[in-house]
Amino acid sequence: MYDRYLGGSHNFAADRAIADRAIELVPDIPRIARANRAFLRRAVRYAAGRGIRQFLDIGSGIPTEGNVHEVARALDPGARVVYVDVDPTAAVHARQLLAGDPLTAVVQADLHEAERILRDPEVETLLDLTEPVCLLMVAMLHFVPDTPELRSAMRVLHSALAPGSVLAVSHATAAAQRLADLYTRAGTSMVVRDRGELAALLAGWAPVEPGIVWGPLWRPDPDAGPTGDPESYATLVAVAERT
Repeated sequence: MYDRYLGGSHNFAADRAIADRAIELVPDIPRIARANRAFLRRAVRYAAGRGIRQFLDIGSGIPTEGNVHEVARALDPGARVVYVDVDPTAAVHARQLLAGDPLTAVVQADLHEAERILRDPEVETLLDLTEPVCLLMVAMLHFVPDTPELRSAMRVLHSALAPGSVLAVSHATAAAQRLADLYTRAGTSMVVRDRGELAALLAGWAPVEPGIVWGPLWRPDPDAGPTGDPESYATLVAVAERT
């Protein structure tokens, strides 16, 4: 569905049906998705600018245009990326897209299986956890309800990554409640959170300036055009560092 919002071709009839219905309800969804993708690119460039050359993208979906490894390798051709997604179909298609690329890998796993993700042979081969990693959870955490298991997974990831690592997140807010209701009716629970609730999920991480803000306001590109009302993007974002 996210790929459909971006105008991509890596989606299926069932995805298109629900995505098109979502756009009918919330016509701004494609604009919001593009802004979210632009935030991902800025976050990757920020991490790369800090000297980070390895990336763990949890909840990646199918890595379509403007994906993490393309952005990172524009700055360092040796950047290494592991994509993680719970959806077996997304994992299969991601592996097909990335076949023959020795510096990327795809792992099918749930965020709640954080320890298994970190011990996965693909992860252990590509990522050196004694060195800083950029951990991405972009448009993902709002699909994970508040449970002790979620808090535990977040602690495991924080503890496992080296000081200097970076976490980038984006998250839907109450302004996206109509979309959340549609997703829930379609069988995928979506949980909106406010700034305080998102900050709680980032416990142990130190947000970099400008902190937790509306998506377009996080270090916009110099040539970025006008964004209009930032709250209309219904997405809070943050980039935080492991100290």
